[in-house]
Amino acid sequence: MVNIGILKSHKQAPLGVTPDSLKKWLPIKINFLIEKNAGIFAQFSDNEFLSEGAQVVSRIKVITQSNILVISDDLTDQDLALLHIDTLVLGLLNPYNNKSFITKLKKRNQQAFALEMLPRTSIAQSMDALSAMASLAGYKSVILAANYFKGYFPMLTTAAGTVPPAKVLILGAGVAGLQAIATAKRLGAVVEAFDVRKAVKEEVESLGAKFIMVEGLQNDMDTGGYATVQKEDELTAQRNLIHQKVIKADIVITTASIPGKSAPRLIEKNTVNDMKLGAVIIDLAAASGGNCELTEDQKIINHSGVTIIGDSQLAYALTSEASKLYSVNIFNFINHLIKEGLESIDFEDEIVKSTYIGKI
Repeated sequence: MVNIGILKSHKQAPLGVTPDSLKKWLPIKINFLIEKNAGIFAQFSDNEFLSEGAQVVSRIKVITQSNILVISDDLTDQDLALLHIDTLVLGLLNPYNNKSFITKLKKRNQQAFALEMLPRTSIAQSMDALSAMASLAGYKSVILAANYFKGYFPMLTTAAGTVPPAKVLILGAGVAGLQAIATAKRLGAVVEAFDVRKAVKEEVESLGAKFIMVEGLQNDMDTGGYATVQKEDELTAQRNLIHQKVIKADIVITTASIPGKSAPRLIEKNTVNDMKLGAVIIDLAAASGGNCELTEDQKIINHSGVTIIGDSQLAYALTSEASKLYSVNIFNFINHLIKEGLESIDFEDEIVKSTYIGKI
């Protein structure tokens, strides 16, 4: 019998299992050890987990008795002192922005796997927690922006006159950007989107947004489906174009990031200075430095009348839905990881090799 442990997060982070997803594990010989009140942020009670056959126990028992420990938050030094060296640790480990935690795991020779490092392949899609979280973040970014924006999203015609629609600019048309486009369009805004990858032009336009790009640049995408680091002259041309678009926008949502690298700087301080009073910037790349020069991670600041919100974990505000998606990612990843048994993990498998933190 394999014991899978689920810990209560120190913050509002998704759970690796939900009461409903436990049903997926029924045909498999798996026992779940869930820390008491682990589901509180996601609105799942201990009784719901118990009714689906899980055990609700203390944190110490989860850590000491689990063969696999699923996390979406750091383990404390006290946790690590209790953790058995043979326990597999996996989940959202934040490997690029939390080097101190990863270093601790590596020094222990702990076998740990970070879902953020999954390859962009068809077989890994069902395990792709980053894409699942990005989709939620894209949606939430527009809702958050609408709350801070003092204007009106759709065009409104009244006897007193017409209110023009909000102008929304999305920088980066990956999963988060595309969901932000779709949400802003549903709310009635006029939407433009920028990306260095010509390949996403059709997707952007299919959602009703105008695609903007610096003329003459090549399709800048690596073989993994991510944007790559660009040359300085290319970045300068982009900043000039973005400056002209940003100062006309009511809301700007930035999503551009490169795994393992600092986020590309797209919005300079002088651009923010020229923006409309009351404009809003939501920076989803805040944890890796931010796409806006003035962004501060996990902070809301006001600069000359422009609200700048830095939050790379905006999906976590939708903890219940994030947990439902994350639990499916975890189910598929664990089944792939231990398909031949806990003692027979194939470290040459592309998915296993890519996510194993020993390669960092």
